[in-house]
Amino acid sequence: MAAEIKRGDGRADRSAGLRRWSTQASLEELALLADTAGAQVVGYALQRLERPNSATYIGRGKVQEIASQQGALDYTTVIFDDELSPSQQRTLEKELEVKVLDRTALILDIFAQHARTREGRLQVELAQHEYILPRLRGQWSHLERLEGRIGTRGPGETQLETDRRLIRNRISALKRQIEQVRRQRALHRRQRARQGMPVASLVGYTNAGKSTLMRALSGADVLVEGKLFATLDPVTRRVRLPSGNDVLLTDTVGFIQKLPTQLVAAFRATLEELTEAALLVHVVDITHPDAVQQAETVEATLADLALAEKPLLTVLNKADLLVDGDGATLQEAPQGEAVGALLEPWGPEAVVISAEKGWGLEELRRRVEAALAEVVAVSP
Repeated sequence: MAAEIKRGDGRADRSAGLRRWSTQASLEELALLADTAGAQVVGYALQRLERPNSATYIGRGKVQEIASQQGALDYTTVIFDDELSPSQQRTLEKELEVKVLDRTALILDIFAQHARTREGRLQVELAQHEYILPRLRGQWSHLERLEGRIGTRGPGETQLETDRRLIRNRISALKRQIEQVRRQRALHRRQRARQGMPVASLVGYTNAGKSTLMRALSGADVLVEGKLFATLDPVTRRVRLPSGNDVLLTDTVGFIQKLPTQLVAAFRATLEELTEAALLVHVVDITHPDAVQQAETVEATLADLALAEKPLLTVLNKADLLVDGDGATLQEAPQGEAVGALLEPWGPEAVVISAEKGWGLEELRRRVEAALAEVVAVSP
């Protein structure tokens, strides 16, 4: 479910100055997120509004329309493409009589499924608890299991008060553990710095091919899956440059539009790996119909992380999808746009590659080495 809100109410828009995502494109991405989470999408709904309805986000008529389709579609969950307030979520669940999720909850669920290390699980759990805390009212939640025992309610506490207290205690414990992770990562960064080996970090929109590129450049066994947010935990590998020198290349979590603030805060320990990098290598899926918007989303997120001034090398990936079976360049890209027009916005400085086929990797190594040499030359 997506609602297109006309930004005429004077509120600051986080994407101000960026090329605006179309509502349809955002809704299609929501469907991909739902599929990644294991849901089967059975229908879509779209509404254009001057401003969100304070009670239900969408209009009452649209709520009734969605409710009337339950029998035909047999849906069990309705997912909204924007974050709902706790009261909006409760009202919608009451009126639709099914589970209602928003984009934030969906992304948190995907992260929970894909977190493989202790660090990743801690960070995801913190984000989930920060999200759940203001949404407890009106829900019957038995959170005593967080303490590992029953009977933790204090004198005179309601179930809601007990749940809130248990979640706040768990949040505090998670923050302490994550702080230990941050200190450990900072120690590792200092140790690497003493070795004098430069560090470059891969950044990009989720599913742009960063992990495939990491594997292609390093020859190391790196998990590669063609799904959103397959990589959550930082991976660092040694990559040989044309001169024979090595660079440490780090891959970390991909970005996405409307990235939940809870995740940005919770994954600070992971994202701080980017601060060490002398160079950011921005991997773009050049074949995606919203490649420019995706790239701008990544750059806006980097700015939010105070990384906008980092040297950045743009890499246009998946060029193998722009040629036919005989190796000739297609006249049109898969999305129907002329290949020449597709490459034009990126300028001559961007490096065109195929991580999957290994095309352009030697040129990329040369460009990375040249960029690192320039960084060293201008460093105080």
